[in-house]
Amino acid sequence: MIAETGLAALWLAAGLAALQFLLMILALRSGAEVARAMRSIALVQGVLTLVAFVMLLVVFARSDMSVALVFENSSVVKPFIYKVAGAWGNHEGSMLMWVTILAVAGAFLAVLAHRTGERTLLAALGAQALLALGFYAFLLFASNPFARLWPPPPDGQGLNPLLQDPGLAFHPPTLYLGYVGLSVAFSLAVGALLTGEVDSRLGRAMRPWVLGAWLLLTLGITAGSYWAYYELGWGGYWFWDPVENASLMPWLAATALLHSINVLAARGALKAWTMMLAVIAFSMSMVGTFLVRSGILTSVHAFAIDPERGTFLLALLAIYVGAAFVLFAVRGANLKEGAPFELVSRESGLVINNLFLTVILGVVFVGTLYPLFAEAVSGEKMSVGTPYFNAVAGPLALLLAALVGVGPLLAWRRERRPVLKKLTVPALLGATALAITIILAPQIHILPRLGFAVAAYLAAASILPLIGRNPLRAPLATWGMVVAHFGIAVALTGMAANSAFTTERLAIANPGDVLSVGPWQVQLESVTPAAGKNWTAIQAQLRATRGSGIVTLAPQMRYFSDPPMETNESAIASFWNGQLYTVVGRQDVSGAWQLRLWWKPFVTLIWAGGGLIALGGALALFGRIWMLFRRRSRAAEWRTERYA
Repeated sequence: MIAETGLAALWLAAGLAALQFLLMILALRSGAEVARAMRSIALVQGVLTLVAFVMLLVVFARSDMSVALVFENSSVVKPFIYKVAGAWGNHEGSMLMWVTILAVAGAFLAVLAHRTGERTLLAALGAQALLALGFYAFLLFASNPFARLWPPPPDGQGLNPLLQDPGLAFHPPTLYLGYVGLSVAFSLAVGALLTGEVDSRLGRAMRPWVLGAWLLLTLGITAGSYWAYYELGWGGYWFWDPVENASLMPWLAATALLHSINVLAARGALKAWTMMLAVIAFSMSMVGTFLVRSGILTSVHAFAIDPERGTFLLALLAIYVGAAFVLFAVRGANLKEGAPFELVSRESGLVINNLFLTVILGVVFVGTLYPLFAEAVSGEKMSVGTPYFNAVAGPLALLLAALVGVGPLLAWRRERRPVLKKLTVPALLGATALAITIILAPQIHILPRLGFAVAAYLAAASILPLIGRNPLRAPLATWGMVVAHFGIAVALTGMAANSAFTTERLAIANPGDVLSVGPWQVQLESVTPAAGKNWTAIQAQLRATRGSGIVTLAPQMRYFSDPPMETNESAIASFWNGQLYTVVGRQDVSGAWQLRLWWKPFVTLIWAGGGLIALGGALALFGRIWMLFRRRSRAAEWRTERYA
């Protein structure tokens, strides 16, 4: 009855979503008073989808093989953490997680939204319900997660071994929270376009949702990058894989939207631009959902799904995104911009920032989707890989990072101060870093060389908003901006160091052989069998030395029987100045073993920078919430004193 309970909850939630959408139409057409009813329906809908998702977790935890999804993605001997996390490590389960987050976000919008006009809120709740209704239909008619098997088999087929990692418990949920968090901004934008209430109040209402979604996307992408780095055994932190790009594109759009919303909230300007970015940001989430689940991509990250379900998702994408852009085309031209601003102003800086982000988004979008269109037209397969993205997006990203240091120093509306003088020290640090790389490392490529220079400049420029004021009295939002921009500099340093100084050694070795990679001497001591709960392995014992001290590493080549697959489990030793990354491969005909070794100087700065960027977002979000709480407390005190 557990599966049937979950399925019934989904049907009821779908019915409530349809009712919620109809009430929105009634309210906008006739002005009916349905606000309280719509809020209640949204809340109950969120609870029902949460019940459905909990039921799915229960059948996975209990290894209920009578449920087809459990049989296809789990096994009795699988460790418990992967039994539970496996609930969303597949197509149907991940889509149920998606729609659950969508419905719960709508419930929170209904309960917490008090900063927009009532008509805009009702329209937004209706838009959110319509989004959910499409995904309910997809689950109920094309991807039922609770479908039964009869008779139930004794054991299942197991989970993809690449997903049997703690990263599965963190990475997908965080990304989905970010993806679907953008749906609220999308719904608020659609609601505001329908009612014409696009103003500073709307910007302040949208900002926490966008900031929260951006924060979660940052965490998810950073965690996913490190997960792929150590799990796949390829030695890289970003491969420009189409599915990786599918998560990057919403982040780029959300970053542009976040900066644009700040202008809308503070000055009432960039109304049309902000509404368009809200539509684009969620559109990129929908595009990513389609790419991963349509079956048109061959990737270790993608779900292998039949094209019929991909067609269903493509139809949803066309309906939602197409309708939103049509609405924007009809209503966006009528939006009146707020306070004017001059060329040299913070508003202009944010506009330029957005333009660069949008161009980079376009580069990634074209590079990701063009091969698919080309194959559909000509039938010939082609790929757009790392050289294209690095050559085109790399210089744009460096220019953007350089401009990031300027924008926060500018005043709203018009800048009269000599701002460039403040950048003298950061510019000198950047020039010094460039000169040092030319003298000490003349062989490295121009992009990492410029990366070091821009990183040094930005690290210094990012703290300038705190100079000349008491840092303890600076708003948390300012601290968040400073920390996030400093995090960009840290991550950029790690990327430049990884690109410029990584050394690799691929060799065939016998026990006792010593290989050199970077400053390390690595000896293969032995290769022995090993076993886990649901896998067997060949494990290499490596002894690495660099001057004094010894480091031992044990990379493995694992074999899983359910489903049958071999995986490389890397062994990594981390130090303050880099990582020693090791992988063992197959034995050749002579009895020697394949070894692949990397020395990656300062590569950990990439993820440290990502963590700092996310921390900056968290500080800014907490600061905004705290300011709202204080304002409401003061308003309550004022009302109490007035009527006392």
